[in-house]
Amino acid sequence: MSDSKLAGQFFDAAIGLLTRVRDEEAENIAAAGAAIADTVEAGGKLFTCGAGHSSLPAQDVVYRAGGLALMNLLPVPGAVGVDVMPATLGSALERVDGLASAVLDSSPATAGDLLVIISLSGRNALPVEMAQNARALGLKVIGLTSVAYAENTRSRHASGGFLRDHCDIVLDSKIAIGDAELTAPGVDAPLRPRLDRGDQRDHAGDARGRRGGAGGPGHRAAHAALGQRRRRPRVERPDHDGVPGPDLLPPLTRRTAHCRKQAATDPRRCLFLSCPFRPLPGHATDGP
Repeated sequence: MSDSKLAGQFFDAAIGLLTRVRDEEAENIAAAGAAIADTVEAGGKLFTCGAGHSSLPAQDVVYRAGGLALMNLLPVPGAVGVDVMPATLGSALERVDGLASAVLDSSPATAGDLLVIISLSGRNALPVEMAQNARALGLKVIGLTSVAYAENTRSRHASGGFLRDHCDIVLDSKIAIGDAELTAPGVDAPLRPRLDRGDQRDHAGDARGRRGGAGGPGHRAAHAALGQRRRRPRVERPDHDGVPGPDLLPPLTRRTAHCRKQAATDPRRCLFLSCPFRPLPGHATDGP
C-alpha cells in the first residue's frame, strides 16, 4: 500500500470524524461556548488542563495567536507534555490519587471560574478527581473526552466513575477505543492516532498487559509506523527468546517482551528515547 493511499485514507477518516462531531455535538459545543462567554463576562478566569498527550491540545489554546488570550494552563507536574522519562512515568502519575486536589489547591482557580479538562479515555484518577474537586470548589467544568471509553472500558478511579460523570458539559470526541485509524499490510495492529492525541501511552500499556509485556501490538505498530521507510521484506526468524516472530523492522527498531535481555548489548535498539527499556545517558545498560 502506497504512502499516498494511506494518507488519503487518513484524511478521509479525519474529515468523517470532524463531520460527526459537528453534526452530533453542535448543541454541546454551543453550550460550552456560552459557558465560556458567561464566565468571562462575570469576571471569572478560564483554565484548561490535560495529561500526557492530552496536555498538548490543552497547551495549544493558551497564548495562541488568533486564540482566546484569557485561557490559562493548569499544569500538572510531571504530566504536562511527553518529555517524562521513562514515558511510563507519565501514565503512572495520571493514576495517583490526590494529585489533582494538590494541583487545584495550589492554583489560582476559585469559585466562578471555568475549567476545560481534556482526556481521551477519561478513566484515570487525575481527570476524574480534577473534575470532582473543581466542581466542589465552585468551578464550572467542561470535559472533552471519548464517551466510548466510559461505555466500553473500566474506570481506574476508586469511585468507578469517568470524567464525563463529573462535568457540567461533556464534549464527545467520538474517537474509538484504541485511538488508531489505519491498517497496513505487515502491521499487526491499527496505526496512526486520530485527531485527539490523548492517552496513547495508556493504550500501549494496556496492550503490553494483555499481550504479555513490552512487546504489545500497540508498541510494535508505533515502531512500524515510525520505520516505514526502513522496512525489510517480512520474514520469520527466532525472536529474542527463540520463539518465531515476524521481522517487521531492523533489530535496532524492534522491541519484544524480552528486549530487556538485549539492553546490555544493544542500548540503541529502540528509536523512542523515552522507552523505559532504553538506558539514560551515563546509566547502566542492563535494563530496568
